Amino acid sequence: MRRRLAGGFELDDDRERIDVDAVHRFISTESYWGLGRPRSLVRRTVAGSARVVGLYRCEQPELGSQVGFARAISDGASLAYLADVYVLAAYRGRGLGLELVREVVERSFGEVRWMLHTADAQELYRRLGFSEGNSPYPLMERPASRGASAGARQ
Repeated sequence: MRRRLAGGFELDDDRERIDVDAVHRFISTESYWGLGRPRSLVRRTVAGSARVVGLYRCEQPELGSQVGFARAISDGASLAYLADVYVLAAYRGRGLGLELVREVVERSFGEVRWMLHTADAQELYRRLGFSEGNSPYPLMERPASRGASAGARQ
């Protein structure tokens, strides 16, 4: 899939096109959820996700073409988890994040239940049908290991 967006941007789910170094740089240094995440883990998450989508700047690609990213973890039948969504700060406020998330959740697996964790983008996700507390069951989590740092958790 390759989809053009207004303003000289495009979405692409070609896993080989993902700039793992760019994704690692953002997640490990700028995100609140993955600070310090090792590059090897980022590489494995890109390779092991059910779907990855990159957001690219088509005009003047020499300035750094990948400006956003999102990935989905899923069984492809009943459940999917949205992870590692970002758009670089210089490109926010243009609706690109909305289109990035829309591509992943509306064009990936059909009718599955989507979940995610977020501390700051609730309004964006609400626009795409996500809500807080719509499950009668509380969310429980188990860390990757008791000694793992927060940056290494998925």
